[in-house]
Amino acid sequence: MTVSCTSPTSALSPSPAPSGDGGERPDRPCVTELRLSAFAGHRRAGFPLGPLTLFAGPSGCGKTTALRAYEALARLGGGAVVDEVFPDPAACVPDRARPDAQRRRGFRIGCTADGPEGPVRLDVAVQAEPNLRIVGERLSTDGLVLLQTALRDPSRRTVQAAWHTAGSAPVTRAPLPDDRLGTALLPLRVAGKTDGQRRVLAAAEQMVVALRSVFACDPRPGRMRGPVPTGTGRLLGGCDNLADVLGRTRAECTRRHAQLVAAVRAGCAGPVKDLYAEPLTDGTVRALLDRGDGIRTRLGRLGDGELRYLALALVLFTGPGVLEVDPVGEVPAALQTLTVLADNLDRGLDPRQRAELLRLAARMCDRGHIRLVGAVSDASWAAGLAGVTVVHLEP
Repeated sequence: MTVSCTSPTSALSPSPAPSGDGGERPDRPCVTELRLSAFAGHRRAGFPLGPLTLFAGPSGCGKTTALRAYEALARLGGGAVVDEVFPDPAACVPDRARPDAQRRRGFRIGCTADGPEGPVRLDVAVQAEPNLRIVGERLSTDGLVLLQTALRDPSRRTVQAAWHTAGSAPVTRAPLPDDRLGTALLPLRVAGKTDGQRRVLAAAEQMVVALRSVFACDPRPGRMRGPVPTGTGRLLGGCDNLADVLGRTRAECTRRHAQLVAAVRAGCAGPVKDLYAEPLTDGTVRALLDRGDGIRTRLGRLGDGELRYLALALVLFTGPGVLEVDPVGEVPAALQTLTVLADNLDRGLDPRQRAELLRLAARMCDRGHIRLVGAVSDASWAAGLAGVTVVHLEP
């Protein structure tokens, strides 16, 4: 696989906060690089991530794999156990990877999160066979290792961890479970009494905040056409319950709803005056387009491309409170960034819809509260738009 990257300087990009050393650091933690050292078809691969990133390339080049690795890191950062994150770990093992003398095979992924603490690196080694477990982890910044874990005794379900202390002892050692990310557990283990411990906690928090609040989105038009039961008003990844969520967003923020209607008007055929949800007598709700002349069109009559466009526009206009994600509740919303992962971003969209959606994404990502990482077969239609990082992959 070969990789090339186009990352233009954006006239839309927000100015990052100045750092104490004269450099520039973002005020909100965000993932700026994804590393797939050995994961499925990727080896020694590193991908830069901007506010709006498109992975582009033909089928089989690893676009979906890259998004899957990002989502896996996000779930581990949120505290999920490894067998929930990797239900089919053998599929993550690199092609032609041979087992060692103990018949072990695995994979390695990592990322860099930038923020007030500067660039913080996380690298994770996962054993897929014969038992699924996290066998190694390293959290580091500025060349200093803040946390390192290693599997010492394969018969035990723990790893030996050592984290930076810089007190009477340079490091603190203790066992950690091998089914969870140690970085996410550090706030429960580190007292924060020394400068070294406080540095560890700050770096771990930056990494966890950057990773969490990820929404993997792939709208499925076939499930969006009919009425849906009223529920929590939180949008699912497949956007099946769009009608229920639309009723909530229309009532909660008229300004944002007006922006959504304007976006739908630009991407759907025919006039669009309004977009709303209609409760039905059986307890369900359906979504309708108001055409402005007394005609109301059920969303079920729209084409697949129109439905995908509408759903993706709704995602870009909303946030963690409306989407089915696990936000960092202990961190103020102003310091968090939602990352939308959209595989097959352009599937079913015509050229006009693609262009409108990309312009909308660039505008929303410019505000800093949302980032988008999408996968497309061809990104030539994104050329010339400021603020878009294109990662070209080839088999």
